[in-house]
Amino acid sequence: MTDEQPAAPIDWAALNRLYATLIARKSADPEQSYVARLYGKGRQKIAQKLGEEAVETALAGVLDDRAGIISESADLLFHLMVLWADAGIAPDDIMAELTRREGLSGLDEKKRRTL
Repeated sequence: MTDEQPAAPIDWAALNRLYATLIARKSADPEQSYVARLYGKGRQKIAQKLGEEAVETALAGVLDDRAGIISESADLLFHLMVLWADAGIAPDDIMAELTRREGLSGLDEKKRRTL
């Protein structure tokens, strides 16, 4: 952990704005929109891109590349949200699940999933 702090308060509402944009891109022209192009290629391609970004984020972490971790994490979150939008899952759905897990030991939560 570093002593560096964000320059400004984090705008978590930006996730909802991004999600709204991703939903809107479903009807966009694939020639004009990267996201529309991804939707057009289907869920398998979206998942593949998500996996690629996850690997790139992990590699930046192994290399202790702070700027790379930040950049790749943004790409990872972006592509994760494309998957959510494609699957009809809103950020609020994810936040509800995180809230449900709040205060629950990660080990206990994992045990519950294996039952």
